[in-house]
Amino acid sequence: MARIAVSSDEFGHLVAVVLRELAKRGHETVYFGPAEGEDAHDWPLVTQDAVRLVTNGEAAEAIVMCWTGTGCAIVANKVPGIRAALCHDAATAKGARTWNHANVLALSIRATPEAIAKEILDRWFNTPWSEDEWNALQVRRLRAMEQAIQGD
Repeated sequence: MARIAVSSDEFGHLVAVVLRELAKRGHETVYFGPAEGEDAHDWPLVTQDAVRLVTNGEAAEAIVMCWTGTGCAIVANKVPGIRAALCHDAATAKGARTWNHANVLALSIRATPEAIAKEILDRWFNTPWSEDEWNALQVRRLRAMEQAIQGD
């Protein structure tokens, strides 16, 4: 399957679930964050480490986690080439993949139950990016905005 970068500022049940689910699905993982029992790490730093593997081609995608999922999504979306989506359910994950061509999944370690996480991962990995012209145009517009900002 694919190499997936994973990060979290705290090690908790959701981190263990995500790592286990990725392994069951045949993915190789690279984890950034504390091990079980270690103190928390800074969420901007672990998130940045994970998404940089995506931008430099060392990972196909990333799954980033923090208490709410918001902080890691913000950090991820600061990195050129990243389209991170904070997903609380499978329908949002499907939409993020289909319409936004999201390459980073952000999850809340506080608010994502194990069963929902599995549903999100199912939908995330089973939903291809849309190939239709309208969605492709939207993603080209995002890339153009990113390039314009970088050029400033």
